[in-house]
Amino acid sequence: MSAVPLRNNKAAASSVRSVTVLGATGSIGDSTMDLLRASPERYRVEALTANSNVEALAKLAKEFSARFVAIADTSKLAELKAALAGTGTECGAGESAVIEAGARPADWVMAAVSGAAGLKPALAAVDRGAHVALANKECLVCAGDFFMQRAAKAGACILPADSEHNALFQALASGNRDELVRVIITASGGPFRTWKPADIEQATLAQALKHPNWSMGQKITIDSASMMNKGLEVIEASYLFALAPDEIDVLVHPQSIIHGMVEFSDCSVVAQLGAPDMRTPIAHCLGWPDRIKGPAAKLDLAKIGQLTFEAPDFERFPGLRLAFDSLRTGKGATTVYNAANEVAVAAFIAGKIRFGAIARLVEATLDDWIRSGNQAPLTSADDAISVDHVARNRAAALLPQIALKAS
Repeated sequence: MSAVPLRNNKAAASSVRSVTVLGATGSIGDSTMDLLRASPERYRVEALTANSNVEALAKLAKEFSARFVAIADTSKLAELKAALAGTGTECGAGESAVIEAGARPADWVMAAVSGAAGLKPALAAVDRGAHVALANKECLVCAGDFFMQRAAKAGACILPADSEHNALFQALASGNRDELVRVIITASGGPFRTWKPADIEQATLAQALKHPNWSMGQKITIDSASMMNKGLEVIEASYLFALAPDEIDVLVHPQSIIHGMVEFSDCSVVAQLGAPDMRTPIAHCLGWPDRIKGPAAKLDLAKIGQLTFEAPDFERFPGLRLAFDSLRTGKGATTVYNAANEVAVAAFIAGKIRFGAIARLVEATLDDWIRSGNQAPLTSADDAISVDHVARNRAAALLPQIALKAS
């Protein structure tokens, strides 16, 4: 049984829902806290976490009277305790404290800790059967099979918080699984949609960070520019909705108004539309199975005038092709894809490689992983983290020779 409810079977919601936000000071966390701020009578904050931003975390803890806060950076614990002295809020630091935040008794958990570090805290929420709004790609990209199995076993409800997966979640409610033909994930195409491949190769950091539609963090904005982000979303969709690679398509839609579509056997295509604002999918998850009032701008199609579509260009964006390849390979390959991409993006930000080398490093790391013959199904968080660690080391080792190669 899938841990993602594909029909809107309404359940009685408590008058006040307790909430934990893992990654409260990031961009997804900001949007979530904005929604909580708008409906204080509906929600109570159980726990909040941050990586190292003590000032922002303490401010949120005071504003929302959080019962527990955790900072991942252990060196910041004393500062956090001092900032919250006299408030009655419990404080913790390090990985175990962030995991404890996920394990605390909240009805609804936003899993927005970025990177592999977000896996164990999200699993802590899953294992107690919570409603988990999933904004951490690595939970599924690195550990999709057993993550969803654990969720189904515990009776957890996984609610997709990414705009594209939330769109598919809503559209899938229009039919049954055996009526599904394919899902279509839309992509803006990023800032390099119309660039020549040779120009993309030489793109600067400033150019990669100029996303035409979305305001996001640095890493995800660069991933959008390379379309690696869309590749990660393809992998996520496969695990989240139990889809084969051939049941997933990507369509470039520069206006970012249609976020996802589902085609059914009668040739009907159901789409979800909305202004490009992350508060819309997060509000859907926060209120589910009901809908709450969201603060995003109302969609005015007459003002927009037209919606356009293009097929994705794998020559411009080889990272998208690599995502489908890694999904078909399986046995840890998607974990390698993600880890190598993180190493590559960090190297690009640091000026060590060209933009075009991001995909080449990911491909070289995947090829090396496959040649090693160490592929095996991942059955635990430690398995996924181990593969992630090995892949990062291998990508780092390959980095100098990739940096020297021209496109």
